[in-house]
Amino acid sequence: MHWWDVPAVHEIEQDVFDALPWSQETFFSELSGVPETRWYAVATLGDSVVGYVGLMTVGGEADIQTLARARSVAGSGVGQLLLDAATARANERSCFQLLLEVRADNQAARHLYERNGFEAMARRSNYYGHGEDAVVMRRRLRGGDIAPQPDGERR
Repeated sequence: MHWWDVPAVHEIEQDVFDALPWSQETFFSELSGVPETRWYAVATLGDSVVGYVGLMTVGGEADIQTLARARSVAGSGVGQLLLDAATARANERSCFQLLLEVRADNQAARHLYERNGFEAMARRSNYYGHGEDAVVMRRRLRGGDIAPQPDGERR
């Protein structure tokens, strides 16, 4: 994702995330962390942005900050493509797990994540406001349950 993609990304954001969509400024702020701790990508169809994904990586953990696709491409595999790209990047950065939050009532997204090895591990009440909860999901990556120890070594 580049700064010139932000208006198109923001348009999808506002359509897909009716409760608490990110502002354009938030996307610009996230892009300022690339490549140190952030990675963002867009999916395009012709000249149109049809989806995007953002990843934060810190200390061996990766967190999908955002992932969305335009309603016009629902069921086309764009969501899977974006998830695969984020997972590959987390693996490239030697992360041992990939985390995300998903709206508790978003069955389509939860099914996508479960199909890709994510497991529900917690619930965050009112995460999206208006009484909408989030489910925290995790996928173990290379090394599975090997986590960094406080001294920085992996065991």
